[in-house]
Amino acid sequence: MEESSDREVGVGPYPPPWPDDPRFDPALLAEGDRRNVADHYRYWTVEAITTDLDQHRHAFHVAVENVESDMNIGSIVRSANAFLASEVHIVGRRRWNRRGAMVTDRYQHVRHHEDVDTFLQWAGDAGVVVIGIDNVPGSVAIEEAVIPRNCVLLFGQEGAGLSAEAQAQCESILHITQFGSTRSINIGAAAAIAMHSWVRQHVPWSEQ
Repeated sequence: MEESSDREVGVGPYPPPWPDDPRFDPALLAEGDRRNVADHYRYWTVEAITTDLDQHRHAFHVAVENVESDMNIGSIVRSANAFLASEVHIVGRRRWNRRGAMVTDRYQHVRHHEDVDTFLQWAGDAGVVVIGIDNVPGSVAIEEAVIPRNCVLLFGQEGAGLSAEAQAQCESILHITQFGSTRSINIGAAAAIAMHSWVRQHVPWSEQ
């Protein structure tokens, strides 16, 4: 059944008395909270939500080579927020289209690196293993791989894939097994699958 397009999202004004808690935003309490946030974060300030998320973030990072201002980066940021990634790293062009993030970039740490070398320097200093995600010759099926706990999942530009420079520095490159006629899937979809693969290996389901 198709839902009405004018259905209100979120919750209305908080009934008095208001909670005596600094995490709550007085404006949201008064006007209602129509944001796309989980129910237990209703009426919280952006800062309070981010601070709480920071207490539970997972050990994996996500990185994207942004050669031509990839339109999919917003979607990747949104998925990184959903799977509670430590950070999202934009490698290359600083500018990216935030519309696809659906405002989740307010709660998700995003770091910029001028080029692949700068990114790799960060990964080395942080002790984070670089795992490429691309369907190139020699790559291993992600379904069969053991993904390191402290890692960064690195994706290339939509269409072009990982650059040769990035491929050469990855500890391993994984691909997502496909069964249809298309050669590749959208990078935003691939990123979500890869992040969930990490979650399945490292997060006890009892904690979900």
